[in-house]
Amino acid sequence: MLERMSQLEAEADAALSAVEDAAALEAFRIEYLGSKGKLKAAMAWLKDASKEDKPKLGAGLNVLKQKIEGAFEEKKAALGDAKPHAAKGPAIDVTEPGLPPRTGRVHVLTQVINELVEVFARMGFDVERGPEIEDDHHNFVALNIPPHHPARDPNDNFYIDDTHLLRTQTSTVQIRVMEKTEPPVRIVSLGRVYRPDTHDATHSSMFHQIEGLYVDKDVSMVDLKTTLLQFAHAMFGPEAEVRLRPSYFPFTEPSAELDIKMQVRGVYDWVEIGGCGMVDPAVFEAVGYDPEVWTGFAFGLGIERVAMRRYGIEDIRWLYENDVRFLRQF
Repeated sequence: MLERMSQLEAEADAALSAVEDAAALEAFRIEYLGSKGKLKAAMAWLKDASKEDKPKLGAGLNVLKQKIEGAFEEKKAALGDAKPHAAKGPAIDVTEPGLPPRTGRVHVLTQVINELVEVFARMGFDVERGPEIEDDHHNFVALNIPPHHPARDPNDNFYIDDTHLLRTQTSTVQIRVMEKTEPPVRIVSLGRVYRPDTHDATHSSMFHQIEGLYVDKDVSMVDLKTTLLQFAHAMFGPEAEVRLRPSYFPFTEPSAELDIKMQVRGVYDWVEIGGCGMVDPAVFEAVGYDPEVWTGFAFGLGIERVAMRRYGIEDIRWLYENDVRFLRQF
């Protein structure tokens, strides 16, 4: 047994001396140090050794294992710890076409906002913006919302103090514009608004609105419906239809809900998209316009709702979760 062990050591030394590259070194490791290698097989000699020779043979095999492993590590270091594939050429084939890098893109809501601005700009509407923290006068009083109206309930608003709150609608911008601008006026105001709604598939405590205002002489509901029809065709296609249903808002009279007929989940049906109406004379009086001379219309659209209807998005929360798998679709 001791002679066979010496012979194995000599074989391993000779084989390792012949190694010149990483591939050959890996082959040596498998042949001598692998789980089915020669050193592993030599351990089986112990069962055939006599009781007196087993201790000496076991100690000798452990020493031999350490010698071969040590010689292997030295050879590996001498070869620069090269990987077996190194001898086959470079790891990267520079002749292969490169993969295009993943770049960022404009968020779907920003895309829809930009499209809305462009659509209304083509109809002559200027863009105006205003503060998100509003006072009671611009958010309620000037919009003909009386002190005890349910819309003022603390449970339906984010109040900062007794007279200031996060705005609940972008109609506040219309008031600010009319206060400093002589008619005629044709603007859209857009931005974030806040309401303490419970979050679900169709509600969020923060969302975006775009509101339109047109003030001139002899403005009528016909002008309002024509404007909304042009908007619907531009955003949802020439087959989109517009319907106005009677409703009530403190700042418009008459008031209406805006429905657009479009295809949603394979079904062509009416979908509510916002509110609109003729500006109430009390609103004109609050900003110093003579309601006997000037008339106007206003409309308000939820931008998230437009995006959801446009792209078939079923849950408003998806727009804010920043899941790139969802956002890359747009």
